[in-house]
Amino acid sequence: MSVIIDIAGLPPERLVFSPAPLAELCAALHALAEPGHHPGLHGWTTATNAALKPDLADRLCEADFLWTSSFSDISLPFAALPDVHGRPGATLAEDLDMLDRLDDDVFVDAALEISCTSQYGRGGPSPLSDAKARAHALERAAARGPRQLDFATRLLEDPPALRAWTRRLFEDCAEAFFDDVWQRVRVELATDARHKTQVLRHKGLAEALAEVSPAVSLAADGSRISVDKLTSGRTHALDPDVGPGVTFVPSSFGWPHLWVLHAPRWRPVIHYPAAAPTLAGPGSLDLLELRMEALSHPMRIRMCRYLARSAYTTTELAAAHEISAPEVSRHIAILKKAGLITTRRRGRYVHHQLDLTVVARLGSDFIEGVLR
Repeated sequence: MSVIIDIAGLPPERLVFSPAPLAELCAALHALAEPGHHPGLHGWTTATNAALKPDLADRLCEADFLWTSSFSDISLPFAALPDVHGRPGATLAEDLDMLDRLDDDVFVDAALEISCTSQYGRGGPSPLSDAKARAHALERAAARGPRQLDFATRLLEDPPALRAWTRRLFEDCAEAFFDDVWQRVRVELATDARHKTQVLRHKGLAEALAEVSPAVSLAADGSRISVDKLTSGRTHALDPDVGPGVTFVPSSFGWPHLWVLHAPRWRPVIHYPAAAPTLAGPGSLDLLELRMEALSHPMRIRMCRYLARSAYTTTELAAAHEISAPEVSRHIAILKKAGLITTRRRGRYVHHQLDLTVVARLGSDFIEGVLR
């Protein structure tokens, strides 16, 4: 599964790396709403949430589906405006001005994409003019809760008023905490964007994408960008309505997320973490599936308990678990194919051991379980 961006015939100068203040604000709001996704930001999310005024905190709850269950495309308004050539504003105010320029239909469609549905990327009639689309939007909003339903109802009944309310919400967030955040991270993000632009110019797109994320790659023939995700989608970078190109937006709040805008009538955007922990470099989803399958067998879980503590031979494992050596070898082969164990020879003995560095990427619960 992956998201594909067709770029056949796209000139390199149409590939833009740039920070985006509004996108960074929405990424920060996501971290505040879902602190469990971002353990490295625990101190900041705890302090910022505690300092929010009650009125602002309540309003954020009303609109939180814009940055929780999914990440609304309204955070990237430049992607729907052909005359800005895929470049975000230099300031939050400029990004908000771009947001104001979006047609009501475009804004409403993006704002009501409040859950991860298979309809994203397919287009369709606007809920402002189509009764069936309107009913479907309200049904999904109701599933998220009464505040979300109220937000969606107000948006459909009076788009200009709700849009003004949303802008004021973002402006109040800037005053409360984001202005300070942006002053701290904007240089880092601009430096990241400049570096990747230089890599693109001097080493090519494949090298630049490799630095964006190990999950982003270029096809051998250079015709498409593939983003390895547990979802499927496809778009192209030569849409005449929004102008040709792809924009790459770095984020200091992004990890572990890698967001891809691939909706109709929008320029493709890859919103990536500018910096990530060493353990965050992901393998392919096929490899993740292989590892999860390898750990799904109870005997292999029991063997991992031993292999996490020390290195063992096949004979030792067979004796410990009262199974045959060939059966142990079969289990070891599956764990080794998944990259979960290391093997080394000491004289005539071959020792196997769990690779805790790799396993740590699967989750601390597993490590705690096998080491308990």
